[in-house]
Amino acid sequence: MTIETVLLILESVLLVATIMLLLYSLKEGRGRKDLLMEVGKATKVLTRQEYFLIVNDSMADAKVEILGFITGRFPAGDDNKRVKDITNNIEKLKKSDVKVKYLIPKFHDRLHIGYLYTKAGAEIRYSNCAIANNIRFIIVDDKLVIMGIPENIGEKEATRKGYRIPSEGLASILKDYFYECWAGSIIYEEYVREVIKQTGVKPKLLEEELQIDEKELERIAKNK
Repeated sequence: MTIETVLLILESVLLVATIMLLLYSLKEGRGRKDLLMEVGKATKVLTRQEYFLIVNDSMADAKVEILGFITGRFPAGDDNKRVKDITNNIEKLKKSDVKVKYLIPKFHDRLHIGYLYTKAGAEIRYSNCAIANNIRFIIVDDKLVIMGIPENIGEKEATRKGYRIPSEGLASILKDYFYECWAGSIIYEEYVREVIKQTGVKPKLLEEELQIDEKELERIAKNK
């Protein structure tokens, strides 16, 4: 066996060993990536839970007024419990004469939350203001701001992370913007009538789509 043959065999062995190590490294890398993704998902759930805990705790401490630009997305899964907690807080605040006003993006599927919150005692309007695409906020008593951030830009993206910011200056700026949007927005009942007129669908069918009581839809339709 010549020296050239020995070197060729050695090179072949090293090449095979290198390929095996590379494949192992790639497999391990994918495993790490999957693990990080799972951890990331768990973190998002925790931060989302924390955000709603902060919202509810802050609502419970309100003395004068709560203003909010919220997503109003149709609740599913754990969100049903969160929405129930918020409606309970709104009912308590109404009894204490604390005003609660929410602006919600103007989409048909957001009427269900408008219905629940209006029924609980909040004032609801539907808006086309662009801020709903990338940030949501709640202002408590002109001194506390709770900001919600979605994972991606878009009106239909869920809030994934929240920040509690005690700042009268920021509260004042966002309050001015809120009322600027509020003035050009449509109230809950007017928007319901608009949807009924646009779709031409009877209240019974709309009840199934919007999850709003048929009698409520009929009442609103008659009160023009």
